[in-house]
Amino acid sequence: MSYAIISVGGKQYRVREGERLLVDRLALEDGASFTPTVLLAGGDGEPKLAPADVVVTAKVVAQAKGPKIRIGKYKQRTGYKRHTGFRASLTQIQIESIGGGKKEKQERASRPEAVEDSAPAGLPDGYGDLTIAELKDAAPSWDAAALSAALEYERGHAKRKGAIAALESAITEAGS
Repeated sequence: MSYAIISVGGKQYRVREGERLLVDRLALEDGASFTPTVLLAGGDGEPKLAPADVVVTAKVVAQAKGPKIRIGKYKQRTGYKRHTGFRASLTQIQIESIGGGKKEKQERASRPEAVEDSAPAGLPDGYGDLTIAELKDAAPSWDAAALSAALEYERGHAKRKGAIAALESAITEAGS
Protein backbone atom coordinates (compact mmCIF):
# COMPACT_ATOMS: atom_id res chain seq x y z
CA MET A 1 0.00 0.00 0.00
CA SER A 2 1.31 3.45 -0.75
CA TYR A 3 -0.81 5.36 1.77
CA ALA A 4 -3.23 4.80 4.62
CA ILE A 5 -5.58 6.83 6.76
CA ILE A 6 -5.13 5.98 10.43
CA SER A 7 -6.83 7.03 13.64
CA VAL A 8 -4.62 8.11 16.56
CA GLY A 9 -6.05 9.84 19.61
CA GLY A 10 -9.44 10.40 18.01
CA LYS A 11 -7.98 12.22 15.00
CA GLN A 12 -7.38 10.96 11.48
CA TYR A 13 -4.09 11.25 9.61
CA ARG A 14 -3.10 10.40 6.03
CA VAL A 15 0.29 8.68 6.24
CA ARG A 16 2.95 7.15 4.02
CA GLU A 17 5.81 4.83 4.89
CA GLY A 18 8.77 6.63 6.50
CA GLU A 19 6.74 9.76 7.28
CA ARG A 20 7.04 11.58 10.64
CA LEU A 21 4.18 13.46 12.23
CA LEU A 22 3.14 15.11 15.48
CA VAL A 23 0.05 13.71 17.21
CA ASP A 24 -1.58 14.33 20.58
CA ARG A 25 0.39 12.92 23.53
CA LEU A 26 0.47 9.11 23.62
CA ALA A 27 1.20 7.22 26.84
CA LEU A 28 4.08 5.27 25.28
CA GLU A 29 7.84 5.29 25.89
CA ASP A 30 10.29 6.61 23.30
CA GLY A 31 11.17 3.84 20.84
CA ALA A 32 7.96 1.88 21.46
CA SER A 33 6.11 0.47 18.44
CA PHE A 34 2.34 0.37 18.12
CA THR A 35 -0.32 -0.34 15.51
CA PRO A 36 -2.96 2.37 15.09
CA THR A 37 -6.42 1.66 13.70
CA VAL A 38 -6.44 1.65 9.88
CA LEU A 39 -9.51 3.36 8.44
CA LEU A 40 -8.57 3.27 4.75
CA ALA A 41 -5.72 1.91 2.66
CA GLY A 42 -5.05 2.85 -0.92
CA GLY A 43 -2.55 3.44 -3.66
CA ASP A 44 -2.58 0.01 -5.30
CA GLY A 45 -5.82 -0.03 -7.27
CA GLU A 46 -9.06 0.53 -5.41
CA PRO A 47 -8.93 2.05 -1.91
CA LYS A 48 -10.16 -0.30 0.81
CA LEU A 49 -12.35 0.93 3.66
CA ALA A 50 -11.46 -0.53 7.08
CA PRO A 51 -9.21 -3.29 5.66
CA ALA A 52 -8.64 -6.22 7.97
CA ASP A 53 -5.54 -7.39 6.10
CA VAL A 54 -3.57 -4.10 6.26
CA VAL A 55 -1.50 -3.24 9.32
CA VAL A 56 0.28 0.07 9.89
CA THR A 57 3.23 -0.04 12.27
CA ALA A 58 4.33 3.22 13.91
CA LYS A 59 7.21 3.98 16.27
CA VAL A 60 7.34 6.70 18.93
CA VAL A 61 10.32 8.95 18.18
CA ALA A 62 10.02 11.54 20.97
CA GLN A 63 7.69 13.41 23.30
CA ALA A 64 7.51 17.13 22.49
CA LYS A 65 5.75 20.38 23.29
CA GLY A 66 3.90 22.43 20.71
CA PRO A 67 4.41 26.18 20.14
CA LYS A 68 3.32 28.52 22.93
CA ILE A 69 0.03 30.22 22.29
CA ARG A 70 -0.37 33.57 24.07
CA ILE A 71 -3.87 34.60 25.03
CA GLY A 72 -4.66 38.15 26.10
CA LYS A 73 -7.98 39.60 27.27
CA TYR A 74 -8.57 43.34 27.42
CA LYS A 75 -11.56 45.57 28.07
CA GLN A 76 -11.14 49.22 27.32
CA ARG A 77 -11.55 51.97 29.92
CA THR A 78 -11.93 49.50 32.82
CA GLY A 79 -8.32 48.52 33.45
CA TYR A 80 -9.14 44.85 32.83
CA LYS A 81 -6.16 42.94 31.38
CA ARG A 82 -5.48 39.20 31.63
CA HIS A 83 -2.71 37.18 29.99
CA THR A 84 -2.36 33.39 29.85
CA GLY A 85 -0.71 30.82 27.62
CA PHE A 86 -0.93 27.25 26.42
CA ARG A 87 1.49 24.63 25.04
CA ALA A 88 0.15 21.36 23.67
CA SER A 89 1.78 18.08 24.73
CA LEU A 90 2.62 16.16 21.57
CA THR A 91 4.25 12.90 20.49
CA GLN A 92 6.35 12.61 17.36
CA ILE A 93 5.81 9.29 15.57
CA GLN A 94 7.34 7.71 12.50
CA ILE A 95 5.46 5.33 10.24
CA GLU A 96 7.59 2.18 9.97
CA SER A 97 5.53 0.12 7.54
CA ILE A 98 2.22 -0.06 5.77
CA GLY A 99 1.42 -3.55 4.63
CA GLY A 100 -0.45 -6.78 4.95
CA GLY A 101 -0.55 -8.36 8.38
CA LYS A 102 -2.01 -11.65 7.11
CA LYS A 103 1.25 -12.86 5.54
CA GLU A 104 2.54 -14.19 8.86
CA LYS A 105 -0.76 -15.92 9.55
CA GLN A 106 -0.72 -17.49 6.09
CA GLU A 107 2.82 -18.75 6.68
CA ARG A 108 1.79 -20.19 10.04
CA ALA A 109 -1.22 -21.86 8.45
CA SER A 110 1.02 -23.56 5.91
CA ARG A 111 3.49 -24.81 8.55
CA PRO A 112 1.26 -27.44 10.23
CA GLU A 113 0.89 -29.22 6.89
CA ALA A 114 4.68 -29.55 6.73
CA VAL A 115 4.75 -30.66 10.37
CA GLU A 116 2.05 -33.28 9.74
CA ASP A 117 4.40 -34.97 7.26
CA SER A 118 6.83 -35.61 10.13
CA ALA A 119 4.01 -36.64 12.49
CA PRO A 120 4.46 -39.97 14.29
CA ALA A 121 2.81 -43.10 12.90
CA GLY A 122 -0.48 -44.12 14.47
CA LEU A 123 -1.86 -40.58 14.75
CA PRO A 124 -5.67 -40.57 14.26
CA ASP A 125 -7.01 -39.33 10.91
CA GLY A 126 -7.58 -35.56 10.78
CA TYR A 127 -5.79 -34.99 14.08
CA GLY A 128 -4.20 -31.71 12.92
CA ASP A 129 -7.65 -30.16 12.33
CA LEU A 130 -9.05 -31.02 15.78
CA THR A 131 -9.62 -28.27 18.32
CA ILE A 132 -8.91 -28.95 21.98
CA ALA A 133 -12.63 -29.40 22.75
CA GLU A 134 -13.06 -31.88 19.87
CA LEU A 135 -9.89 -33.68 20.95
CA LYS A 136 -11.17 -33.94 24.53
CA ASP A 137 -14.41 -35.56 23.28
CA ALA A 138 -12.73 -37.94 20.81
CA ALA A 139 -9.68 -39.04 22.87
CA PRO A 140 -11.47 -41.61 25.14
CA SER A 141 -12.51 -43.63 22.08
CA TRP A 142 -8.94 -43.98 20.71
CA ASP A 143 -6.70 -46.98 21.40
CA ALA A 144 -3.51 -46.71 23.50
CA ALA A 145 -1.20 -46.47 20.46
CA ALA A 146 -3.16 -43.55 18.99
CA LEU A 147 -3.21 -41.76 22.37
CA SER A 148 0.55 -42.12 22.87
CA ALA A 149 1.24 -40.98 19.27
CA ALA A 150 -1.00 -37.94 19.75
CA LEU A 151 0.68 -37.10 23.06
CA GLU A 152 4.14 -37.42 21.46
CA TYR A 153 3.03 -35.13 18.63
CA GLU A 154 1.62 -32.50 21.02
CA ARG A 155 4.73 -32.44 23.19
CA GLY A 156 7.05 -32.18 20.20
CA HIS A 157 5.22 -29.81 17.87
CA ALA A 158 1.97 -28.14 18.86
CA LYS A 159 2.51 -27.84 22.64
CA ARG A 160 -1.14 -27.05 23.38
CA LYS A 161 -1.51 -27.34 27.15
CA GLY A 162 -5.21 -28.24 27.02
CA ALA A 163 -4.61 -30.98 24.46
CA ILE A 164 -1.74 -32.45 26.49
CA ALA A 165 -3.89 -32.50 29.63
CA ALA A 166 -6.82 -34.11 27.78
CA LEU A 167 -4.57 -36.80 26.28
CA GLU A 168 -2.88 -37.56 29.61
CA SER A 169 -6.25 -37.93 31.34
CA ALA A 170 -7.51 -40.21 28.53
CA ILE A 171 -4.37 -42.36 28.91
CA THR A 172 -4.86 -42.69 32.69
CA GLU A 173 -8.55 -43.60 32.21
CA ALA A 174 -7.63 -46.22 29.58
CA GLY A 175 -4.95 -47.69 31.89
CA SER A 176 -7.27 -48.09 34.86
